[in-house]
Parts: sequence; structure tokens; C-alpha cells
Amino acid sequence: MSWATADLCDDFDAEVQVAAPIFRNFGGSTAFAGAIATVKVFEDNVLVKTALSEPGAGRVLVVDGGGSTRCALVGDQIAALAVQNDWSGVIVWGCIRDSAVIADLPLGVRALGTHPRKTLKQGAGYRDIALQFADVHWVPGSWVYADADGIVVAGRPLA
Repeated sequence: MSWATADLCDDFDAEVQVAAPIFRNFGGSTAFAGAIATVKVFEDNVLVKTALSEPGAGRVLVVDGGGSTRCALVGDQIAALAVQNDWSGVIVWGCIRDSAVIADLPLGVRALGTHPRKTLKQGAGYRDIALQFADVHWVPGSWVYADADGIVVAGRPLA
């Protein structure tokens, strides 16, 4: 890793947004970065699985799950798809499950917490739209950087 979120804030303060410190680290990769792809769902992870089944090319999937803590939007099988398809990470405004398995995967995973319940399977939601949560405007194609100190978003690659 040739960057740190603290350094990015120091060097590009006027260009970056810093996510509220509400996310916990669950993935095997503590630090990760990439262009943002987005999914907006509520207690339904069909579109999350669909997105992570496609080539990631080092991107980070940002999932607006409405902040729900009533079920998990990502589990070990979906996280394994992300690894197989070259996604750098997943940031979930919601919960994940199978956290012990996910901790061993070479994938960055941030979420509010864990929940053992699976989601509905209706396929409702949106892809590749701008999102707003955790004090950040998440725009597809913008860049996200996450490490032990936090999550930083910029409109262009900074490192």
C-alpha cells in the first residue's frame, strides 16, 4: 500500500470526504481502494450478488442497505464471488454474516455489524446511482480508500 487515509486527508483535504466512523472491518484486507460501483437495496441482496458476480477490475462495491440491522446483505458465498471476480472491497451500510470466513478472504469488507439472518430474494433495488450515507456522497466512478484509520472518498484517483 503506497497511501494512507491520514496522508490523503493531509495532502488533499479540499478534495476528500471522510466517512463517519460507523463501519467495522470484517475482511481479510484491512486496507483497500478502488473506483466505486453502487447498489441500493433494502433487506434484499439479489443485486449485491449480481454486481459481485461480474468482473470487478479492482473496484469497490458500495452497498446502501438503508442502515438496516435486521438481516445480512453479504455472506461468505457472495464475498467469495467478489474475490473470484477481482473486486477490491465491499462497503455495506447494513450487516454481513459469516464473518469468521470473510475474515480469511483477501477482500476488504466494511459494514455496520453482523446478523445471522439472510435477506429477501426479490431483486428490488437500484444499481450505479449516486448514494448518500455516512456523511459521504458515493458516486459511481469516484474513488474510495479504506484503511485502519477510516474511509476517504475522492472524485478522482489520488494514489
